[in-house]
Amino acid sequence: MKNLASWVSLVLCVYGLKAELIAHLHPPVPEFVDRDCVFPFVYGDVTHYNCISIHSDYDWCSLDTEFQGRWRYCTGQDPPKCSFPFFFKQKIFHHCTKEGYIFNRSWCSLTKNYNRDRKWKQCSPQNF
Repeated sequence: MKNLASWVSLVLCVYGLKAELIAHLHPPVPEFVDRDCVFPFVYGDVTHYNCISIHSDYDWCSLDTEFQGRWRYCTGQDPPKCSFPFFFKQKIFHHCTKEGYIFNRSWCSLTKNYNRDRKWKQCSPQNF
């Protein structure tokens, strides 16, 4: 009887690991997959300007400005968009700039006021 209990425990353990592995390899598909991500969005009293992986193994985004439980997984097409025009130092920019970036790469603000919000992303070479 002791051997049977050991085997049952082992089978349950292996089954549980297999189920967990399957969940990581094949994430569940959310209900709202054809909607655009909303940036920025508020989740957990924090404003997010790009996809996040909080409470998830995969990046996701909200479908509402204030997270209401509607979300979807992010794709390579979901990076946050530049906010033009944006204010940086004492200037207004209408396109990506290299100003202020020590690596001589172009960047843009993710909000209208970089000085206040400090949210940015690197621009692709064709955006400069």
